[in-house]
Amino acid sequence: MKELQHLNKYFLKYKTHLILGSIITVAARIFLLYTPRYVKKIFVAIERFANDAITKDVFKSELAIAILWIIGAALIAAVLTFFMRQTIINVSRYIEFDLKNEIYEQYQRLSLNFYKKNRTGDLMNRITEDVGRVRMYAGPAIMYSINTVALFVVALIYMFKAAPTLTLYTILPLPILSVIIYKLSKEIHKRSTIVQEYLSKLSTFTQESFSGISVIKAYGIEPQTASSFTSLANESKDKQVNLAKVQAWFFPMMILLIGTSNLLVIYIGGMQYINGEIESLGTIAEFIIYVNMLTWPVATVGWVTSIVQQAEASQKRINEFLKIEPEIKNTVDISTEISGDIAFNNVSFTYDDTNIQALKGISFYIKEGETLAILGKTGSGKSTVLDLIGRLYDIDEGTILVNDTKIKDHNLYNLRDSIGYVPQDAFLFSDTIKNNIKFGKEDATDDEVIQAAKNAQVHKNIVKFNNGYETVLGERGITLSGGQKQRVSIARAIIKSPKILLFDDCLSAVDTETEEKILKNLEKISKGKTSIIVSHRVSSAKNADKIIVLDGGKIVQEGTHETLINTDGYYKHLYLKQISETTSK
Repeated sequence: MKELQHLNKYFLKYKTHLILGSIITVAARIFLLYTPRYVKKIFVAIERFANDAITKDVFKSELAIAILWIIGAALIAAVLTFFMRQTIINVSRYIEFDLKNEIYEQYQRLSLNFYKKNRTGDLMNRITEDVGRVRMYAGPAIMYSINTVALFVVALIYMFKAAPTLTLYTILPLPILSVIIYKLSKEIHKRSTIVQEYLSKLSTFTQESFSGISVIKAYGIEPQTASSFTSLANESKDKQVNLAKVQAWFFPMMILLIGTSNLLVIYIGGMQYINGEIESLGTIAEFIIYVNMLTWPVATVGWVTSIVQQAEASQKRINEFLKIEPEIKNTVDISTEISGDIAFNNVSFTYDDTNIQALKGISFYIKEGETLAILGKTGSGKSTVLDLIGRLYDIDEGTILVNDTKIKDHNLYNLRDSIGYVPQDAFLFSDTIKNNIKFGKEDATDDEVIQAAKNAQVHKNIVKFNNGYETVLGERGITLSGGQKQRVSIARAIIKSPKILLFDDCLSAVDTETEEKILKNLEKISKGKTSIIVSHRVSSAKNADKIIVLDGGKIVQEGTHETLINTDGYYKHLYLKQISETTSK
């Protein structure tokens, strides 16, 4: 139960509902237990009438009163049971809502490194399957536990008043039940943890298969993928069956022990009646009803125990990453205006997950309103520079200054809000094109959306769709071509009119003519803004105020376009190569 202590804050939050639900539960059980008492009175009345102790009219009157009491108590118990479920079960839905929000907020807080080390399918499973199992503990398990305890306490009080010795014999099997539950619970907890791990594996495999369906079809490996899924599903099924085998012991054991209690009531009660230790056969009938009333609550003890064990296993998985502290933290509450001056002073950075040193002591300076172009071979560290400016990672050595202030001393959210970022792999949401562009500025008008699309040279493509800007894109923007996705991503970045614009090789999928038009538009838009363009094309870099060339995480060339084309090195070689390719077409 240690892992489930995380939910105590939510129980305190909704304590009024839980207390009210508990009171209603106790009241409902009290009224429900009127039935066996009045059944006893009916038997007593029958015995008295059979012995001529009362007249027929008195017998009918007592019988009618007892029946009315039974019906009335049952109706009241039913109404109270309805309200019991409305209070306690609703609390479980509130807790489910709060817990999912807490998990999602943690997902938002966690740094990029976390997502490199964890699979999407597993994270999805924790916020769905695991939270669902925890909800069962926070609602049904608590409700049935309160119900069982209330019923047992009230029933035992009535039973001891009626026949103390018979009550002791009746509850004799219960200690045996407790030992069985304890043994089975330990095994259920162990197997539940394994089941949840396999569910995560299934979710991960399925999510990756759906995301990469185009690759699977292109390579014609559907049979192999299906075979792998079947193998994983069979393993998961075996773990589920192993869990079910243990859980299957609960109900038979409950029924056996309840049946034993019934036999004890009939035998011991019968002997006591013969010996005159109990005054009426009605007491035996009353006890049989009590025992059968306790059948379901006793049976639910096993079910509830199973729920608690599964919930603890799930909550443990949830707690594992709720306790993780994000590597990138906001340490400043006050937001200051960011103009766009950026300086790298002897900056080095190594990726934790691969241990690859991406940058090795690089230094450069960009003034507000200037444009910097970064070129270099694949893996030279170009994208890393942009990630560090957005503080997606923290550097190992050196300093990064924004407005002459260390980047860590800026409010993290204000810093990122001042940046318009176009990633190398354009990611679009499964939403309308308009909303994807407005993602950069939620309160943007339709005119602003259209103007941003025009500046990104994608407006003409959008209006050709049947629904224009209201066209709903497939997952990850699969509806659009690579070039269209990049241009929508550019429109999303420029619509917010940020102080800093970061373009990570975002024109690689467009033709040179479209690239030229976009660059001209960006030149107008970026006036007064600091822009950094990462590219493999000289055409994207030639108009920049400053160009740096990276190789192996180091700056190997630096200067303007004119300077670099007249200097032997990577830039001149790339320039001549791309000029040659252009003229040969």
